[in-house]
Amino acid sequence: MTIRRPLDGMLVLDLGQIYNGPYCGLQLGFMGARVLKIEPPEGDVVRRRKREVEPYPLVMLNSNKESVVLDLKQPRGKQILLDLVAQADVLIENFAAGVMDRLGLGWDVLHKVNPRLVYGGSSGFGLDGPYRDLPAMDVTIQAMSGITNATGDADGPPTKAGAAVCDFLAGIHLCAGILGALVQRERTGLGQRVEVAMHEAAVISLASALGAVMDGDASVPDRTGNRHPALALAPYNTYPTTDGYVAIFTSAERHWHSMCRLLGRPELLDDPDFSSTIGRAKRMAEVDDMVGAWTITRSKDEVLRLLNEAHVPCAPVKTAREVAYDPHLEARGFWVDITHPRRGPTRVPISPIRLHTGGKSEIRSPAPLLGQHTDAVLGELLGLKADDLARLRTEGVTMPVTEKKA
Repeated sequence: MTIRRPLDGMLVLDLGQIYNGPYCGLQLGFMGARVLKIEPPEGDVVRRRKREVEPYPLVMLNSNKESVVLDLKQPRGKQILLDLVAQADVLIENFAAGVMDRLGLGWDVLHKVNPRLVYGGSSGFGLDGPYRDLPAMDVTIQAMSGITNATGDADGPPTKAGAAVCDFLAGIHLCAGILGALVQRERTGLGQRVEVAMHEAAVISLASALGAVMDGDASVPDRTGNRHPALALAPYNTYPTTDGYVAIFTSAERHWHSMCRLLGRPELLDDPDFSSTIGRAKRMAEVDDMVGAWTITRSKDEVLRLLNEAHVPCAPVKTAREVAYDPHLEARGFWVDITHPRRGPTRVPISPIRLHTGGKSEIRSPAPLLGQHTDAVLGELLGLKADDLARLRTEGVTMPVTEKKA
């Protein structure tokens, strides 16, 4: 029996650039939608980072998509997009606020062309407000959302998070909003505009730090390193081992009791300075010194084994290379090895969203070459003939298909 995926039969026009919009489109594709990656003649911004071969992030975030090149600054390019919109279920874009309107392709125009269209847009700060027109990239949103100020050691400078957290927080919020709008369309017959501001999606992640602010605790510094953001728990830190670091935290009294036994310090259980969560938080440096002295004589694997046996939350601090070949992710089938037409063998992820009765996430095709599907898609969906397609290429509205390399 063939399992129908939730979005089978739906057409998505993905105008997304870099990470935010493309990640949303990737998830919709994993759920069964046909996703057309609409690119300018020069390609997605990420595609331009390496001209000799597609950069890995582009391949990672654009599996199962078809690349269609359209110059939306040309009247014919705009008209072709409008013709595609007439058949589409969803359009995704993460341009700066107002860009689509200036192109003559804003929500009001597209809604008239197709009232059932769900238009998903994610800009840096939203469609209104005093920050609306500020430049927005992941690093600037981290700064404005408080993430940068909350990251780093208390006596060090603000530090951006190492990962592009704001792009992906916004992308998955956009995906959720689009899915909600599609459900509502089933009830009303009408599409709607879905708006996600990267700024707002990122602020939510500061729950612990905001808790200190909202609770009026002025003693908590802006940055707490690897300690608890509100300095409310100890042990809660990364600790050195013979071969790296481990992260340990004790969120319940039973965790602390187990730690005391492992440390060989059972007397601490009755010590009023350490027997309560509040007491340990006040003596955080001493707690960290005790735990660090114990971990430094052991390997990451040994610490992990001992603490897991004692039911204390713990994890090794893994490098990007270790994550890429993590045995758990391997066992879960998260990484899939594909053959890309230019990169060759390449490892890419499936979706973290697993629908147990909605079809398994699959890599049906690798990320496309720039413009790889332009002629096929426009011929199939819009009925354009060979002469029409040749004329569009000559006029620069589309472009020749990128030559494949082995």
